[in-house]
Amino acid sequence: MKSGAEPRTSLFVRGAGLFDRVDYRRIETPEEKDSLYLMRYRAYLHGGLILPSESQRVSDRYDDAPNAWTFGVYVDGELCGSLRLHVLTPEWRMSYATELFGDVLHPRLDRGEVFIDSARFVADPEKAQRFPELPYLTLRLAYLACEYFNADTGLALVRAEHQTFYRRVCLHETIAEPRSFPNVLKKVVLMASGLRSRREEVLTRFPIMRSSTFERRMLFQRDRHSFQDAMISTFEPASIVPSS
Repeated sequence: MKSGAEPRTSLFVRGAGLFDRVDYRRIETPEEKDSLYLMRYRAYLHGGLILPSESQRVSDRYDDAPNAWTFGVYVDGELCGSLRLHVLTPEWRMSYATELFGDVLHPRLDRGEVFIDSARFVADPEKAQRFPELPYLTLRLAYLACEYFNADTGLALVRAEHQTFYRRVCLHETIAEPRSFPNVLKKVVLMASGLRSRREEVLTRFPIMRSSTFERRMLFQRDRHSFQDAMISTFEPASIVPSS
């Protein structure tokens, strides 16, 4: 499924040059999952985040959570990166963010806030060298999810060396101290941004974050019997219209 975004000729920031070659696809089949888990392993091993393992795969119990959407980012048909997104609501709280930083997030969920938690952000080590724009185009998915679900806040678990990038691109701020991530050698902090209130600032700085209602539905809508349909009526008000 092509991303179906707004007209692209005016895009001029990092990522624009690669935009027309990118395809976002949900990771659903066993073959797609195996390719993703292998890519995660190569990326994490290359980054010094994990030790070698016989399986050469990285997955976890949240990959199949009902409030999770896992996407592959394909360039010219090749899997180059991935991002897993969790929609966190008072009723649906399954993610590593709530597991590791529950003392910070549960009180806010109790008050009715909605979060988009970006997790398992990964790029193939070799392709990341070829396509330095990949981080921008991958994190675009998180911004689209915030729009679609009308989330109050975007979240990310971030290693120390990546905090500057998240502050610049996603306007994130660190809201909790470093904590250990299961089976990972480096600690992560919890970062957050009120993207609903800062929407115009993000779009001005990074026009590639623009999208249409059609694109967002193509990416996030599931069948009528799934968690998704309940979320549509609750979290996508009619006031959200395509950006121009």
